[in-house]
Order: sequence, then C-alpha cells, then structure tokens
Amino acid sequence: MPNVMEYKCPACGGKLEFDSNSQKMKCPFCDSEFEVESLKEYDNILENSKEDDMSWDTAGNDWKDGETEGMRVYTCKSCGGEIITDSTTSAATCPYCDNPVVMSGNFSGILKPDCIIPFKFDKNAAKNALNKHIEGRKLLPKVFKDQNHIDEIKGVYVPVWLFDAEADARMIYKAEKIRRRSDNNFNYVERSFYSVRREGAVVFENVPVDGSKKMADELMESIEPFDANGAVAFQTAYLSGYLADKYDVSAEESIERANQRIKNTTEQLFASTVQGYDTFNKENGNISLKGGKAKYALYPVWLLNTTWNGNKYTFAMNGQTGKFVGDLPVDSGAAFKWFIGISAVATAVCFGLSMLLGL
Repeated sequence: MPNVMEYKCPACGGKLEFDSNSQKMKCPFCDSEFEVESLKEYDNILENSKEDDMSWDTAGNDWKDGETEGMRVYTCKSCGGEIITDSTTSAATCPYCDNPVVMSGNFSGILKPDCIIPFKFDKNAAKNALNKHIEGRKLLPKVFKDQNHIDEIKGVYVPVWLFDAEADARMIYKAEKIRRRSDNNFNYVERSFYSVRREGAVVFENVPVDGSKKMADELMESIEPFDANGAVAFQTAYLSGYLADKYDVSAEESIERANQRIKNTTEQLFASTVQGYDTFNKENGNISLKGGKAKYALYPVWLLNTTWNGNKYTFAMNGQTGKFVGDLPVDSGAAFKWFIGISAVATAVCFGLSMLLGL
C-alpha cells in the first residue's frame, strides 16, 4: 500500500482533506483552505528545523609570577565564602552573612580576572543611599536605623562571567487576522491564518552571569545594568581598600543562565517584528551561537546584611551607577502601637462628631 501524506491544519491542528471543488486542502473542522504546495513548503520547514546550538569557549587567563604577592584570603566558617583583598586591608566579618572570617593564607588557585569595573561611589555615598532608602519608615525595626550598623556597609567586588556571542536565529510564528462585519441579519467573523517567518542575527556583548553562590542572582540582576564600557584591565591595585569574592560558580556552570538570558532577549526582539496581526504565537524556532566566549570580570557592589527575627535582609548598591535595592521588614510591635494610636484618634474624632451632632 502506498504511503499517503497526511497534513494537519496549521490553524486548528485538524486533519486536512483534499477538496475537489476548490482543488485545495480543506479542514473539515474550521473550513480553512490551503494550497498543496504551500503546505509542502510549510512541512519541510518544520521537519528541517534544528535544535538550539549554544556552546561556548570558556578558557580563562592564569596569573603571572609575582602578580598575587601581597594578596590575602579570608575564609568565612559560616557560608564558606573566600574573600580576597590586599595585605593593607583587613576583613573582620563576611560581607555576605556578617559572620567572623579568619585569615586562611596567601591567595592562589583561581583564574585571573580579565577586567574590573572600579568603584565610582564611595562608602559615604552608599551610607547616604541607605539612609535615604529607610528615611520616613516609621515601622522599621531600630536595628535598621542604627548608625553603628549602617557603618558596617562593605565594598565588594563580585565575580561575574561575561558572555559574548553572535546569535543566528530562525523563528516561525502562527499568526491570525480577524475581520468582523455585520448586516441586518447576521454578524460575521472572518479569520485568516498566516505562517510568519523571521531570520536574522543578534550580537551580544558582556551578558553578565553572577559567579558567586553567596550573592543571590536576583539581587545581583536587580542592580543591573553595569556599563561594561567602564571596565578596565584588571590590576591588583583596584582591590586596595575593598574586598573581592572568589568565584565559586565556574564559567561552565554559568552557561545555562547565559543561554537563557540570550534566548529570552532574542525571542523578544524577533517577536517585536511580527506586526499587523491580531494574535500570534511562536510555533517553532532555533538559535545557533557563533564565536561564543566567556570573560571573567569583577563588578563593584556595596553590601549590608542584617538578620532580624531569624530572617536575613540584604541591601545592595551598584558601585558604578549608584542604583540601590533592598527589602525592608515591619516591626510588628511598632505596627501594633501605630494601629492602636490610629484607632484612638479615630475613636476621639467619632466621639467629637457625636457631641457636635447631639447624639
């Protein structure tokens, strides 16, 4: 028995049948009609579609002799963080969890950063930003307002992997146009379906992925963007007076997040070009990367960690742009007193109105 080619309706997914009157393939479910040649071309595109190809070159740089002289490593016994700094800067507490750190020896054992964005905002600017952030918060616990606590804000260079690549993409969308009209007897809805194809390339430079397990990805991404054009070749002199975290997420382990960020952006860009339709949905597509490379960088962040009622609160400021983020708790005791005060005022007002109205 010869093989019979089956076609599914691009509009509703039903099985298409050949209609002898129109000489076209017709869907018995939604009455859509299609040219046979168009369906063949459509099926060939879907059958020949490829999987995403998103691979990277993650080779890094090694330190040269003498470059790590005078650099020290402090280890946090609580979260396991290893903090790097120069010999003139001491570290007493971990910038991520505020627990004590101990000197663990001379620095060694990781790749050398390719570049660094130096701090442009100093500690006073970070303290002022924090004070502004909590200003007027009457229900904030006292520990968040205590000046001695605010003085503990620390400047940290956070390890970041930067990914460069050119993304070649091919996307197929199922689109629909809807036309409505009416006469004296009926309302009509005409639906037209289209297969929309988009092809092109997008160049990505310096897509950042947090290289520290202690620094929450959501927090690091919330203080983006960093201007990578402000990065300079790494020199240990930039660490003077600051701390630097050793990466504990490798470039290879960061690829999945980099791919996801690149894929999301590419799909958004391509989808923005599909215009003139009432609705559309992505039906198929693939992304291939060319020249994918990863670089190791250090980004400047001001950090303050506070634990209150068993919960950890972290405030962060972009050390290059000054962007500040951080969640604030509510002191339940202060909130109760505030509620009682408001209730008392409301009762007094109601009582005064009653007296005036003679009730």
